Order: sequence, then structure tokens, then C-alpha cells
Amino acid sequence: MPGGTPNPGGPEPTSSGPSDPGRGGTAPNQRLALAAMLFAVSMTFIDQTIVAIAAPEIIHELGLTSSQMQWVVNAYLLALAAFFALGGRLSDIYGHRRVMLIGTLVFVIASALCGAVPSGDFAQAWLIGFRAVQGIGAALMFPAALAVVIAVFPVERRGRALALFFGLSGALTAVGPLLGGWLTDWTWRAIFWVNVPVAVIAIVLTLLAHIPERTRREPLDLPGAALVAIGMGLTVLGLQQASTWGWGSAATWGCIVGGLLVLVLFCRLELRTRYPLIKLRVFRDLAFRVDTAVLFFAMMAFVPVFFFASVYAQVSLSASPNQAALYLLYFFIGFGLSSQWGGRILDKRGARPAMRLGTAVGAVGFALWAGKLTTLSMHDQWPYAALAGAGIGLLLAPASTDAVNRSIDASYGEVTGITQTVRNFAASIGLAVYGTVLTHTTADKVAATLRGRGVPEGAARDAAEAVAQSVTGNADSRGPSGGGPVAEVVRDSMQAIRVDFAEANQWVFYGMAIALALAYLCSLRHPGTRVTQEEPPS
Repeated sequence: MPGGTPNPGGPEPTSSGPSDPGRGGTAPNQRLALAAMLFAVSMTFIDQTIVAIAAPEIIHELGLTSSQMQWVVNAYLLALAAFFALGGRLSDIYGHRRVMLIGTLVFVIASALCGAVPSGDFAQAWLIGFRAVQGIGAALMFPAALAVVIAVFPVERRGRALALFFGLSGALTAVGPLLGGWLTDWTWRAIFWVNVPVAVIAIVLTLLAHIPERTRREPLDLPGAALVAIGMGLTVLGLQQASTWGWGSAATWGCIVGGLLVLVLFCRLELRTRYPLIKLRVFRDLAFRVDTAVLFFAMMAFVPVFFFASVYAQVSLSASPNQAALYLLYFFIGFGLSSQWGGRILDKRGARPAMRLGTAVGAVGFALWAGKLTTLSMHDQWPYAALAGAGIGLLLAPASTDAVNRSIDASYGEVTGITQTVRNFAASIGLAVYGTVLTHTTADKVAATLRGRGVPEGAARDAAEAVAQSVTGNADSRGPSGGGPVAEVVRDSMQAIRVDFAEANQWVFYGMAIALALAYLCSLRHPGTRVTQEEPPS
């Protein structure tokens, strides 16, 4: 991760290192091992953003609604969050290389099946289901790949290797929209198929690298794994289905409250378990709690912005997938440039100044960006998109690195498991909440537009709900019965509806600004102490 050398902060991994190739084995090839892990995890980062660009095309071809498309994106994030810690424990127990290879195979098979989704009644269940399987594969692959890097590099070279691992893999998040735009011009199915050659390269390099394997004889916390998956799943289900069930529905609040209660039960269980899935004792450290809270609120904006900005560009700005990718590139330019600055601040002054500055800049950037969405002009928006990206870039590496350095009696991989779980869960919550806000607000604004053009209240509401669920605003595919006077009014009102959709997106982007503002308030609680390899935490 740029800007800091992570400190394992705990016992060394039990896997054999380069000076201990194992029982009569061959010493690992460190460069091949690192390259293999980078190829593997690159797929997980790219898949967080690549689907957003293809969303309107997928909706149009498969006939999905807005809520269903959001589940296609969110199923991956939720599965990744729910099973990340389990993937790390499986890696420790059964061997890093073995679990990494299994995770890669699961991921790439699910990717191929996502691309092969049939049209018709089964399309929704097929695509959402295999996106969740993709997330499980990524949850197995990522922590195991991280553990491989730790295992094959000695301590004096590990910091540089990890910086490269996180820096390059994180930068590949920006590749997703660009690659997605180019592939979608051919077919949206290719955004999933592209993972196949990447996975083949990762598997071949892994086998050639002679990575040592060692296992641990420890019990697996299956009750904890089940509770965290159920708790996260129920919470996100309630938040996302609120757009369909309504905020007054007992089902909505039953899922949200029930999920949170299950997560509380999970935490109580982990504190009493001898071999917990997640070592929660690290939360005794105030700085770690602050780092985690900052990451939580920041990730509520960082990943969801790809989906909502991409769909906004293709609906309100009538952009092509390639143009939408370039629109997101403004955000990534700010992110890439500022991430290096954030790393230097971390090295010189610690994480607190970088987090405070980043959260403040991000909150202002998202707020200003939201205010410009109704101009329907990319040219007017790019400075604010870049400013929002700069805020995230300033805080992400310092908060992540400082959190890892705070590990008490857990390994680097175990603490990374906590932060990655928090980050992906936050992204999943953000997508669910903003999706609900966008659907409701779009429906209200479109209904008002149609009423102003003489459509009766009931018909206007029905047509508005159909348009809001279509995402693309394509009245021919989602209008009221595809014909009749109301459908004709909808078609004649498409320019006004695009403005309505932009105004609805303003609420989403203001929500992201609020999330960064909350992250700023959390950063004020950071004690400002610094942790280095020379000064481990007490």
C-alpha cells in the first residue's frame, strides 16, 4: 500500500519462507509468486467496478429492473464481505497456495457462467447467484494471495512487496471502467469472460513459483462464519429491498434489525471462542477503531460511486459505455495523484493529518459534484469529480496502513481480514441505501413531471415507478404497457425525465458527501500516535 510499510504486528506466518523451502522442497521464486498473486487479485478489484459500466446494457438485454441490477453488483460485494474472514482462516488451516488456487478456480468458473447467462425467466437468479459465487471465490483467493506474499518474502523485503501488491492491485480498480467500456461495445458478456485468461496466467505462474505449503491444525469457527454471513446478508437485504417493500414495511425493518442483532451475537461469540474467525481484541485500540470507522464511511462512497456515476452518465448525459468510462476517469485521476501525497503525509506526519484532510476534501468534492449533476455537462463536472477522488485517495492508504500497524496479537493477514470485511460490507450497505434513495426519488420526480403534463395521479405514479426501475429510462422497454396515451407522454418527456434522474442522483451524491463528513468527524478522535516497525504497539 503506498505510503507506509505495514508491520505484521504479531507472530510470523507459519508457512515456509524463502530461506525455508520446506521438507526437501525447492525455494520459491519470489518474483513469479508476486506476479501470480497480482494477476489473481487483479480480477477481484476489476470486478468491483467493471460491471457498473455495462449495467444499462445488461438491463436492456435481460429485462432486469433497477433493484435487480443493483443486486447483481451487490451480490459480489456482500459475498466478498461475508466470507473474507472465513477465506483467511481456511488459508491458514489448509494452506495458502491450495486455497488461493481453489478460490481462483471458483472465481473464474463463476465468471464464465455469469457471461453465459441465458435470457428469460432464469436470467435474474442465474446472474445474481453466480455473482455471489464470484464473491466467495474472491473471498478465498484474496487473503490466501496476501498470505503467500507474506510467506515467500523475508521481513526486510516484505514491506516493499506488500506496497507493490496493494498499490498495483488497488490501481487496477481504475482499469475496470475503461476495460468495461471497451468490452461492452463488443458485448457486455465479455466483462466476465475477460477473467478467464487472467486466471489461467495466475494459476500457471503459481504452479511455476514453487510456493511452499504448510498447514495448521486448528478448528474452524463455523458458527461464527454462519453468523457473520447471515447478519450481513439480512442487513443489506432489508436496506436494498426497502425500495420495493417500502420503509414502512415490517419485512424491511425485520431484516435490518434482525441482521444487526445477529452481528451483535457474532461479536459476543467471537470474544468467547478460543479460535475465533475474527480477533476482535484489536478493537481495544482507539486508533484502530477510528481507522476502521473512517474506512467504513469512506467505502460507502468509494465503491458505489462507480455504479451510480456510470448509470447517471449513460442515462442523463446519454453517454456511451466508453464515454461513461472516461467520465469515471476524472475521479480516478484525482484519486491516483492524491494517493501518493497521502502516502508521503503518512510517512512524515502519521495517518491522522492525511485522514482529516482526505475526508474533508472528499466531502467538499462530492457535495460540489452533486450540485453540478443537473448541468448535464461532463465538462462542468470534471474538477469536482477529480476533487472527490482526491479526497478518497488521500485517506485510503493511510487509514488502511495505520489500521494494520495497530495489530496487537494478530497477524498482518488477520487484521487485513478485518479491514477488508469492513470495507466491503460498507460498500454493500452504501450501494443498497443509495439505490433505494435513487429509486424512490426518481419515481417521485418523474411522477411530478408526468402530472404536470396532464397524466392522472394513479397513471403517473405507475409510469414513474416503471421508469425508475428501468434505470435506462427507456420507455419502450419499461413504459406502461409499451403503448397508449400515457406511454406516449412518457416518450415525449424523455429529456425532462433525464433531468429528473440527474436531480435524483444529486441526493445520492450528497449522501456520499455526508458519509465523508461522518468519516471526518471520526478522524477527529484519532490520537495521532504513530506506529513503525522500530516501535511496535505495546
